[in-house]
Amino acid sequence: MEQDATILISDLRQHKSAACQRLLSTYGPMVFRMVQRIVPSHEDAEEVYQDVFVKALRGIEGYNPRQASLATWLSHIAYHESLNFIRGKKPTIIYLEDSDQGTDMLEAPDDAPQDEQTIQQLEQALAKLPPHEQAIVSMFYYDNMSLADIAYVTGSITSTVGSQLSRIRKKLYRIIKTL
Repeated sequence: MEQDATILISDLRQHKSAACQRLLSTYGPMVFRMVQRIVPSHEDAEEVYQDVFVKALRGIEGYNPRQASLATWLSHIAYHESLNFIRGKKPTIIYLEDSDQGTDMLEAPDDAPQDEQTIQQLEQALAKLPPHEQAIVSMFYYDNMSLADIAYVTGSITSTVGSQLSRIRKKLYRIIKTL
């Protein structure tokens, strides 16, 4: 895989169109998932997704494989482009009314698995987090990224990411308790 990435990078630096296709087919789904977790609107996420690859292709000369893998470097670009997009727009805040949401969850059928309820509660709690915190949780738990890779993506340091994850977990616990 590492040799494939080296060849891909070399081909991208030579502006080979087939390399652009390989980049998109190999890393496109991962990048789009990350963007979609931060940018709520599908149309906006598609726009940011395109911006990520334009920026990556323009900056491929500056990519240093000793600093991060190609996937991590693309995640770094996707993360920052997504946050910049969100900052540029007025935030859409969604409030969940406790009366409707809470009773629906409490009156779930007895035969529904407890795990499904837990997943629903966790998804609701995650939706209440700011985009930055959602992205950190997603990278760690869904993308299985290391703390070092998340630190690179977010422009932070590893210990800070660990502390942020700890605070976010506590925050999620408090949110779930109120659901």
